[in-house]
Amino acid sequence: MGIGGGIALIVIGAILSFGVSDAIDGVNLTVIGYICMGAGVIALILAIVLNAQRSNTSHTAVVEQRTTPNAPPAQAAPVAQPVQAVQPVQPVQQQQPPAAPPAV
Repeated sequence: MGIGGGIALIVIGAILSFGVSDAIDGVNLTVIGYICMGAGVIALILAIVLNAQRSNTSHTAVVEQRTTPNAPPAQAAPVAQPVQAVQPVQPVQQQQPPAAPPAV
């Protein structure tokens, strides 16, 4: 029962308390209406409080490492050989053709 259920109980209780004028032998509809309204108010307050607590939670991940007392030590993963650095390629310098002698 959430916020909607609390509001429904308040409405049903108000209708029984203030809107119904019929009488049933041995049953007081006004008191039943007040009881429903009280239960609706309590349900409404609890729903609001629980929703406020739910939005203030934080999530953490817990990782446990379990070891047995007489177990052999765990084998480490194989280590990859280091990669040799690649030497940068030097740009090839193009030779410029000799300048032509000036025309006379």
